[in-house]
Amino acid sequence: MSLTTTSTMLSDPKPRKPLHKREVNFNGYSRKDGLWDIEGHLKDTKSHPFVTGSRTWTPGEAIHDMWVRVTVDDELTVKDIEVTMDSHPHPECPLVIPPMDTLIGARIGKGWRKTIETHLGGIKGCTHLRELLNNMATAAYQSIPGALFDPDENKPPLYLGNCKSWDFDGPVVMRVYPQFYQWKK
Repeated sequence: MSLTTTSTMLSDPKPRKPLHKREVNFNGYSRKDGLWDIEGHLKDTKSHPFVTGSRTWTPGEAIHDMWVRVTVDDELTVKDIEVTMDSHPHPECPLVIPPMDTLIGARIGKGWRKTIETHLGGIKGCTHLRELLNNMATAAYQSIPGALFDPDENKPPLYLGNCKSWDFDGPVVMRVYPQFYQWKK
């Protein structure tokens, strides 16, 4: 195991040794029945032996290996949710899976994080699954055509005004959405 790693995106780091690795992945799918599946996967590993309770995890062995599939309709209303935990540190961890069904009927959009916190916050849920769910909204918006557009053509897409590139007063909006350039709510 090397004490240093290099990256083509960042400068060369100072000497160091790896400790923890978290991999998070999201995928969006269109279904033949007209619904959409958004899947999230979170996997945590350590580069050294790690002890939780009476178990010792070997280097590279997944401590957390969790999957969430949220099925939504065109309005981003949750129609179904499925959760699996291929690996988890405590035998009680899977007890958080049944309450995930409380999100069925909720809508991904404004207030999504609050909905997650209301239904699955604190000891009702799992920090790692909440992290996946919070970020599934972005994956849904990126996957579902038109998800970020208001049906009212006189209103801008929801992402305008939410990052530097999409500044209502900026050159990208002026170029791509001139009708909303310098738009005020």
